[in-house]
Amino acid sequence: MTSTAQPDGRFGENQEIKSVKGRADQRRRLSERMADMLTVAFGSMAFLVLNVVWFVVWIVINVGLIPGIEPFDPFPFGFLTMVVSLEAIALAIIVLMSQNRAAKIADLREEVDLEIDRMAEAELTKLLQLVSQIAARQGIDLTRDHELREMVQPADHEKIEQALEQEVG
Repeated sequence: MTSTAQPDGRFGENQEIKSVKGRADQRRRLSERMADMLTVAFGSMAFLVLNVVWFVVWIVINVGLIPGIEPFDPFPFGFLTMVVSLEAIALAIIVLMSQNRAAKIADLREEVDLEIDRMAEAELTKLLQLVSQIAARQGIDLTRDHELREMVQPADHEKIEQALEQEVG
């Protein structure tokens, strides 16, 4: 994987990494696409306003404040309670579907990040080894630098993973 240069010469996010979400979005099933669209719509101010207006109109009608309109769900608004409960169930499921898909993408990105970090660690270790060799050829004594001696050793990824697994589980 290679970094891509920005127009100003800076290096930005890798295009391959950036497209992980794009590829995941393209592979979405119809139900996942619908859940994502509905989550965006239901998470909007317009949806909140629509719900508030709907409930206010429902309550105003059913407490008998509008002459000529017969209340169809008198206080304590049993039908409204059922409608709100069903709406909450549907919204919760839709949001959970969308969050599950987002979590899968986040997990994939985390794996990519881990692999890149491992590659960078290996490259930095190799650079430190090369710099140490150059310093030795120049007659610079690095034998007393205990920190450097540790740094030039490759990281023990299995040991780190085992420690994390013990901490987590």
